Amino acid sequence: MAYLQPTDYPNYGLPAGTTADWITAATALINSYCRRPDLNVIQYTERLRLTSGSQTVLLSYLPLAPLGMAASPIVSIEGRYTKPRRGELPNGPLLEIALAFSLPGQWTPIDPNSVDFDANTGELTLPWNVLGLPYNEVAVTYSAGLATIGDDVKTACAQIVRNAQSTPALNASKTKIDTMQMQYFSSSLVDETAQAWLRPYVANRLG
Repeated sequence: MAYLQPTDYPNYGLPAGTTADWITAATALINSYCRRPDLNVIQYTERLRLTSGSQTVLLSYLPLAPLGMAASPIVSIEGRYTKPRRGELPNGPLLEIALAFSLPGQWTPIDPNSVDFDANTGELTLPWNVLGLPYNEVAVTYSAGLATIGDDVKTACAQIVRNAQSTPALNASKTKIDTMQMQYFSSSLVDETAQAWLRPYVANRLG
């Protein structure tokens, strides 16, 4: 969904006659810059490794927000104790128990209610598993995004449209703005001002 509606144009300095294709292309450019499919609340699934000795992970997409009528943004989470990497071997008895019960490689459901999370930073703090070993890999399904598109995103969208309209190569007479063409000029269209507005929503990881 486009991040600006026609009723928003006067409030963000755009001419009333601005056509929808400018807004659609700017919206696509914002999503590309933020490395995510949408800034609205949608569901993501990530598989993450934990640092040795840590029980926390950082999710990529922020802010965490429940989808629809859900009570929590954490939909489901599984953890497993995989074979340790070099330099991460736990003490002998625990490792022997883990191997005896075939714990390495087995995914175990984790109660989402037992996981502490910070909606703004995306940090999850996990419980220990039944053998007292820390999980070293988790798979998390969660929802994140903006329930309401705020002034920061709308301002960035309008800024990108103004930058595009002032770019001669884009402002030539044509029937439709090509999103791929705007992507070609993205380094100048998503300028420092737009980047500052969008910084909180850029994904923490590539991919």
